[in-house]
Amino acid sequence: MSENPEIGLRVDVGGVGTNYIQSGEGPPLILIHGSGPGVTAYANWRGVIPDFAQHFTCYAPDTLGFGYTDFPADIEGFAMERWVGHLIGFMDALGIERAHFIGNSYGGALTLALAVRHPERVARMALMGAAGLPFPISEGLRKVWGYQPSLEAMRDLMTTFAHNPALVKEEIVRSRYKASIRPGAQEAYASLFPEPRQRWLDALATDEAALAALPHPTLVIHGRDDVIVPPALSVRFNQLIPNSELHIFGKCGHWTQIEKRDRFVELVIPFLQST
Repeated sequence: MSENPEIGLRVDVGGVGTNYIQSGEGPPLILIHGSGPGVTAYANWRGVIPDFAQHFTCYAPDTLGFGYTDFPADIEGFAMERWVGHLIGFMDALGIERAHFIGNSYGGALTLALAVRHPERVARMALMGAAGLPFPISEGLRKVWGYQPSLEAMRDLMTTFAHNPALVKEEIVRSRYKASIRPGAQEAYASLFPEPRQRWLDALATDEAALAALPHPTLVIHGRDDVIVPPALSVRFNQLIPNSELHIFGKCGHWTQIEKRDRFVELVIPFLQST
């Protein structure tokens, strides 16, 4: 077992070695991270997995292009079908027929895309600061996808994620920076969302008619002060998805699971347990 907590278990998904964190017992819950530089499933979810693991078997994979999952050489930019295919392959490889999902930001867009394409594989889902509808790319997201490695750039980026800069501890900054300069990490990351970046944001979007046809119970969560993904997207998700509810946190940016950790857990666990 690696001493690095970001490295968990490994499974072959169609020839792609996929790193994932697994914890807990109970119904399967898959957590999909966001798209920031240096992100891993562990970095995104470490603060809440212990809570969820008391009720669910949590699976948190590093998606293609991130963390310690292999990055196939033939990938040229983000392609929704391939990313969704990788997640379905991940479920198949672990024998997970159906699961609850929590998707953060880009991970929320992946969750929605998977639910539309494979509705039978999704039980309930929670979307947190989710992309998945068209919007003019924000300056905050331009910073995220245009990151060039330096400690100062990472510190600036992390303070963009949080409404309260005091939450951005130096340990987080240094950890994410070190992850972003691992051999090959920046090359893979930069290849996912190159300029012009609006096209990749558009590629994350799901058709509104498809969203309106989703049968899944959906909890939509957003920080009111998010400068990465506009809260208006979550309001629109709530308008479109028939069986959805919306919670918007004041004094909160793009890091709901960190900035409003306790309340986030209190909301999500009972929602996923509902029948």
